[in-house]
Amino acid sequence: MHQLLVAVLRAGIAVAVLFGVFGQAVVIPTTAADEVDRFPPYAPYAAPYATLAILGVVCVQVALVALWILLDMVDRDAIFTERAFRWVDVIMASSIVATLLSLGATLHLAIVEIPSPDDGMDVLSALGATAACTVVGAAFAMLLAVLRGLLRKATTLQTEMAEVV
Repeated sequence: MHQLLVAVLRAGIAVAVLFGVFGQAVVIPTTAADEVDRFPPYAPYAAPYATLAILGVVCVQVALVALWILLDMVDRDAIFTERAFRWVDVIMASSIVATLLSLGATLHLAIVEIPSPDDGMDVLSALGATAACTVVGAAFAMLLAVLRGLLRKATTLQTEMAEVV
């Protein structure tokens, strides 16, 4: 892999992790507080939903760190080793946890009667968004499972070729 591409990808990962930290520390708590100020009946839901959002961002950050390590392995031409599976598994686990968090929020929004300042469209929009995140997260986890199988096959083939040569 070209060194410039590796450097650009690493910079992108670093920026994404830093944006995540900013979101966890500033954006999510501020947005939750602003929503409670705008509509006080949201107060009992602010802390749990903010916590879910922060945990979701943590899942993304964990996956990005694992991706950084996999990128380093590609750069060193060591991606077809058993060590790579550990990091692919970390990405899969973080995506599954994020999907489960999203599923929990979806179920809560679908079951619990949450007050709304208007006609309830904000709650329906949040329900739609969490349902979409759940579906996309599940699809991503399944895609990772398929790609992990391909990595397993490629690793086996490379090991066999190394023995022959």
